Formats: sequence, C-alpha cells, structure tokens
Amino acid sequence: MFSENLMLDAIDYALSIGAQYVEVRSQKNSEFVTVSRNGVLIGTGESVIEGIGVRVIVDGALGFSATNKIDRENIMSAVKKAVGLAKASSRFMKKPIEFSPCKLARVQYSVVSKKAFENIDLSEKLELHSDLWKTAGQVIKEVKIPVLFVLYKESVEEKVVVNSDGAYVRSITPRISILYNVVASHPTKGTVQRTQQYGASGGYEWIGEWKLHETFKDEVEKLEEILVKAVEPPREPVDVIVGSELVGLIVHESCGHPSEADRILGREAAQAGKSFIKPGMIGEKIGNEYATVIDDPTIPGSYGFYLCDDEGVPARPRYLYLNGVIHEHLHNRWTASLYSTESNGSARATSYSSEPIIRMANTYFKHGDYSFEELLSEIREGVYIKSYMEWNIDDERWSQRYVGLEAYYVRNGELVNLIRNPVLEITTKSFYSRIKGADKELRFYAGTCGKGEPMQGIPVWFGGPNVLLSSIKLGVAPT
Repeated sequence: MFSENLMLDAIDYALSIGAQYVEVRSQKNSEFVTVSRNGVLIGTGESVIEGIGVRVIVDGALGFSATNKIDRENIMSAVKKAVGLAKASSRFMKKPIEFSPCKLARVQYSVVSKKAFENIDLSEKLELHSDLWKTAGQVIKEVKIPVLFVLYKESVEEKVVVNSDGAYVRSITPRISILYNVVASHPTKGTVQRTQQYGASGGYEWIGEWKLHETFKDEVEKLEEILVKAVEPPREPVDVIVGSELVGLIVHESCGHPSEADRILGREAAQAGKSFIKPGMIGEKIGNEYATVIDDPTIPGSYGFYLCDDEGVPARPRYLYLNGVIHEHLHNRWTASLYSTESNGSARATSYSSEPIIRMANTYFKHGDYSFEELLSEIREGVYIKSYMEWNIDDERWSQRYVGLEAYYVRNGELVNLIRNPVLEITTKSFYSRIKGADKELRFYAGTCGKGEPMQGIPVWFGGPNVLLSSIKLGVAPT
C-alpha cells in the first residue's frame, strides 16, 4: 500500500479543481488458487491486484477513475479524469446526486489468522485435492463418480479509505474458501450432483474447523443413497421443513437482493434485474410474525465480514424484514439521501478499479425457539428438504423454484425414507407467510454474490435455522 499522505494530497487537489466531495480508496487484493479435476491438479495461480480508485461529486454528478500506477503523477491524473467525467455528466443530471450526512469512521482493524497461509506448506494444500478424490473412490459401492472439481482459494484484502468528509478506514482481511462439485452417476437411475462452498475470514485454521474430509465423505455416501434408494415425493399438499442451507439461499435471493436500494430505484434493471419492492413500501407486510431477515457484516469469522464499508460508514446489523414487515433497505450514502435516512454501511467494491455499490454481507433468517425434533413432531405427513441441487428465481425476486437434493419423507415426526428431486415452487410472500416456526440452530453457508457492470463478485454468507412451512404442494424434477 502506498503513502496515505499522497491520498490526502489527492483529496486536496480534487477539491481545488472543482469537486465538492472526494473519496480515495487504495486497495490490494492478493490471491492464491489451486484447481483440480478428479484429484489431478489442473491449475494454480497467484495474483496481486493493487491500485487506487477515486470518486468525486462535481455539480451533482459522480465521477470515478482508477489507476494501478501508484505514483503522484498517475494518481493526480486519475483525480483529474474523475473530476472531468463528473463535470461532463453534470449538465445531464435531472436530480443532483447528494450523499446523506452520517457519522463516519476513523479506525484501523484487521482479522487475525490463527494459521497464516504462508506458514502452511504447499504440499499440504495440494493434498486437499488428492485426499478428497481418494475419499470419493473409497466410499461408493453402486455408483460412479465421473467428476470431482475442487477449487481452493486463499486471499488477503488490504484497504485504506479516506474522503473529504473526514473518514479514515484501514483494514486487512484474509479469507479462505474451498468449493467442490461432485457428480454421482448410476447406470439406470441417472445422476445427481452436489456443489458446496466453504468460506470464512481468517486463515488456514478453517480447514480443520470445517471437518472437510468427514463432511465430504458423508455427502458422497448420501449421493449414492439418494440415487439407489430415494423415491418420488408426495403429490398432495404437505407440511415442509426447509433446511437451513435452502433457507439461507431463499433469504439471500428473495430478501437480500430485492432490498438493495439501488436495485429498487432501477439502477440494476439492465444488469442483475429488478425488485418487487418499490419506493414507499417500508412498513408493508411481506409475511407473518416469524419472518425476520437480518444482514450483518460484523459477524466474526464470516466470509462477508467488515466493520466499515467503502464509503467509511460503520457497519451494523440491517433488519430487512422484521416480524413480517419490510423494515429497511440496504443503503449507500446516495440512496440514503433519496430516502431521507442514513446509510447503513452497505457500499462495497471488489477491487481498486471497481465502484463501491450496494452489497449484502451475511444475510440470514432469524432463529426461533424450537428444537429440530420439535419441528418434526409437528408433522404427521410431510417432507424435510435438507439441501438443494439447483434453483432459479425471476427478475423481480418474486417467483422462485428450488430442487431438493437430500430430502426425506416425514411420518408422525420421524424421518422415514429419502425422496428424490422434490421441487419447492413458491412466491416470496407465500414463503414468508406460511412459516409455522423455526428451530434454534443457526447455520451459515458461503457464496460469491455477483452484481454490477462490470461484474463484481463479493464474498458473502447466507444462512438461517430449519424452518417449517404449512401446506406446500411439491413438484418433482425429472431424473
């Protein structure tokens, strides 16, 4: 990272040539990646992406520029370009851009790794790939594993954000992730596949925390059992327990994305889609009293962890749906000003060359008071969908469809047998309105959320408890 004095000089220069607001962000992303197919290493890569992004407001218009040439001449050139772009755009602005006033941070923080990446021998990281492939071959009996794809990634993100309103944030965040896709095939019963991603902020210690080899072994065994033993789901309406993994995905897609204020205002329409939420819908009912969805960047160890966003705003939990009511949106300082509120610290950028845009962090359904066994006991005839294989959702995040992977028929509170390819097809309001209860176990799952043009992939967690829905008519996907 380069001199902070140079960043402050860039702010002074931008103000001297006409900017009313200036934001300077230096960012360095270091990554190491290994990729394998069927236990054979097919690629490794190491990259360092470093530079500075400059954003300004001039006469009610935003301008953004970036450079990876970290010296005074090129940084001042980037400042001049950002100011020039804003000036050129200002004459076309129907409504001037303003940033909401808010308390900005002056802080330094870093995530501490218990096992730093550089202290782990390369051979140990490579053995992850071959060991998983060996495990897959050892546990199957009646099926084949034609494909096992594994991607291991470690990264360190270093940022300094300063702006003319007084923010100063320096942060260092190491992250680790491992993703695998495993396909199981049977000569007469088709195929199933499982894609799973683990991710967290911290170091190599997470490999042990995840109990990766034990979990993978169990999942491969379960894939075989699904292919060999699973039967069709019931066709009549039944109560359904939606597992925490699927609940997490549902709240990410049907609450998190439609709650992004820039998306509500139409900025994402041509890139990532629209939102069923419209301006003025704060306070409208979306579900029953169980429906509370929170997005919280401050969870220690989380994949989407941060304490301040890229506009210098302190992060906090955001209650998007609260007791069945649309409660607040995800805001940056611009959208907050349009809503006459304060930013809740949702602006993030993937790299120095990316504009900070509104993003989720760690989105989850609030846990309830039941045990899982108590949820089961509520069901006379029903289904428990523990994990999913595929999904899709419409442009406005209203109608959605999920194909279950590990799923069970429930009779009189007991898991009776596996069922194959149950389909949960439901609207957003119907999902949040049919909740009968949730258990106490809160679990999180990692993902990389895409948004923006050019695309920005950002690390997130999504999760929740197991949730009981009343009277759902399930479909069945073809095998």
